[in-house]
Order: sequence, then C-alpha cells, then structure tokens
Amino acid sequence: MYRKLVEWKESSSRKPLLLLGARQVGKTWLMREFGEREYETVVYINCDDEPLTRELFAKDYDIDRLLIGFQAISGKTIKEGSTLIILDELQEAPRGIHSLKYFQEKAPGYHIMAAGSLLGVTLAGQESFPVGKVDMLHLYPMDFEEYLMACGENQLCGLLRSGDRQLADTFSTRLTELLRQYYFVGGMPEVVGSFVKSKDLTEVRRLQSDIMEAYRRDISKHSSKRESVRIGQVLASMPSQLSKENKRFIYGVARPGARATDFELAIQWLIDAGLVYKVPRLTKVAMPLSFYEDCSAFKLFFIDVGLLGCMSGISASALLLEPESLVEFRGMMAEEYVCQQLIACGRTPYYWSNDKTPAELDFVVSVKDRPVPIEVKASTNVRSRSLSQFLKDNPSLRGLRFSLAGFREQERLTNWPLYEVPFIMVGEGAL
Repeated sequence: MYRKLVEWKESSSRKPLLLLGARQVGKTWLMREFGEREYETVVYINCDDEPLTRELFAKDYDIDRLLIGFQAISGKTIKEGSTLIILDELQEAPRGIHSLKYFQEKAPGYHIMAAGSLLGVTLAGQESFPVGKVDMLHLYPMDFEEYLMACGENQLCGLLRSGDRQLADTFSTRLTELLRQYYFVGGMPEVVGSFVKSKDLTEVRRLQSDIMEAYRRDISKHSSKRESVRIGQVLASMPSQLSKENKRFIYGVARPGARATDFELAIQWLIDAGLVYKVPRLTKVAMPLSFYEDCSAFKLFFIDVGLLGCMSGISASALLLEPESLVEFRGMMAEEYVCQQLIACGRTPYYWSNDKTPAELDFVVSVKDRPVPIEVKASTNVRSRSLSQFLKDNPSLRGLRFSLAGFREQERLTNWPLYEVPFIMVGEGAL
C-alpha cells in the first residue's frame, strides 16, 4: 500500500486521493506516516473533531478561502507540492467530498488525501460524487505476510518469497503455529501491535471487542433505527452462516421467515462500510467471470478473521492448542482467512456450485485471464471429490488447493500450504 501511495504522489495525473476502508484498518496512521516521510509539511484535519470544517465547506468551493481555512485550523503553512493535506473523517463535513472536484480542476498542484471510517457508506448515498475527479485506494486489514513482518519474522517472509519449496517445508511447523496465531489475532493493526508488544491474548480479545462495539455504534449513528436492527441481525448471523457446510447466505438464518427484500439494504450498508465481503456465485466457470455472476446467490465473509473468531466466541486454547476440537469452525476460519488474503492481494473471489449435485468450489479467481478454481481444507486431510471431479469435467483448467499439507504438484492441481496464500496470489505466479 505504501508503494501505491508513492506512485500516487509521483504521478503526473495525480488527483485528490480517497482512502477507503473500515474503522481501525490503519488509514489515519498510514496517511500521517506517509506524510511525515514524503513531505516537508503535513496538515492534518479531523473533520469529526473540528466543527469549523463543516462551516468551511458549507459556504462555497473557493480554493483560496479553503486553503486559508486549513491553515487557520491547523496552524501550519501550506505550500503547493511540498505539503500533504489530510482530511480525515471527511464524510462528517457536508459538501467536503464534493470540494475535491474543485481542487482537481483548479488547484491540481496541491496534494490532498481524504479518508473516513464510513466514507464508503457516504459515497454510496451521494448524488453528486466527483466522478473522474478523485483517485481511490482501498485499505484492508494486514494480510498474513504483513502479520509475519510485524512479528519480526522477516526471514520467514523472505524464505516464502524465494520459492524454495523444500526449505519452506522444513519450517512448516513454525509457520502453522504462526498461522493459528493469525487466526486468533487477525490483521487489525492496533490488535496486532498490542499482541506483538505484550503477547497478551486477553488484551487481544478486549481490543477486538472494542472494535466490534465501535462498529455497532457506527451502525446506530449512520443508519435508521429499522435498518440498524437488520444490519445487526446480518452481523449476528455470520458465524452461523459461515459454519454451515454450504456457506451460501440464507436470509432465514438472519431472521426466521426473512426474504431478500428484508435484508438487501442492510447487506449493502455493510459492504459499503467495508465490514463484509460479498462473494457471488458463478453459474459457469468461464471468462469473464463477472459475466456469469448469479446475483441471487452469494456468500458473505467478515472483514477480519480475528474479529470473526471474537464474534464467534472461539477461545484461544481451541484455536492455538486444540484446533481439531473446533470441527466445523475450522473450515469457517480457513475459508474466512483465504477470502481475506485473496481480497488483500487484489483478487476478486467468486464461488461455484451446481444445483444438480452437491459439488461446490470454495472460490474461483482470475489469474492471467484464466479462471482458477480453489479448494480450501482446514487440515492436512485433502480428500475431496468436488475439485477433482470438476477438473475432470473441465480438462482445460488447472486448480489450486490450500490446506495444512505440504506443497505438492499433481496433474492439473497444485497443493499449497495455507500460510502461502498471500505469497503466491499477489502476483501472476499462482499456476
């Protein structure tokens, strides 16, 4: 992500940047850290904490007046090209987002970043979004590679990047231990930072509970009372939805007797807020994947595997010491983990199922403009008929299987350890 910010700064076609992502994924830290490293001056303004910003944007879009206002609020001088202007929680300032259009048109030499914990929800409801006038980047929780680096495991990261499969297998026990830690801790930066510093698992769960409570407050504050209840029902149902063998989202699990129309807005709110990932069903595994999307069937995954474990009430001892005791929850955590890594790597995941048979592919992604079917196994047991039968029926395709078993090449199928997902899916070398 930092590299992408540098590319944005150096781009000749740079526009004001909107950084999207859920609360607590590290947007504010990243913007300020980037500014301190790459610019002479950083002007940071939190539009939620500073009521003057609401008046500032409400009057008009005069650029000179806005720049003077930013300087008055921050107490810092703004210089074109050498100052980074950060407008945090911009959704709290009416007309603030639309003002970015005029910076792009009238003052493109100024470097402006904007972010907000519910900026995605605000953008979804805006009628006058400055289309084509802003750049956008999405920030996600730390993936497993970033987690390893935060834990000081740079050498293991280097080993996995090297592609030396035989040497990587010798460290499989340690990597599996770290993967299970990640299942518990997750990728929220504050939680990871606390765990790295103190190794206090109780504090991990406390911080995760605080984040979940902050999400609930956001829901209550930024949605109607009726929608707030329905959003809460969708969230509360997610452990049950994902622990089923067939993880397709069932409205009746959220509320008995419910229909799609009851929860469509609630689910979209959660997607816009960055709290859930929607994985649509494919009617056919062929390119382009989006052409074969079935809008009526989908899976929902949560933003972070650690938060999902917290919401599910899974104990540290079960995840770290007795994973075999989790039964169906093992599969839930493994699929949640893989989905989170795929999205962080820039992949758009789908899944496929056949109504005539119980066959199902956990995920399907595009690699080198070809569809790649993916199967996820939570343990070293990789026996499954779905992917094998699918590949027999589709001889032109090659598949991936992620499990706790070691690396192994088979005919038209490659088995990869779960801990390698972010290392092989970020580029084009997955096949």
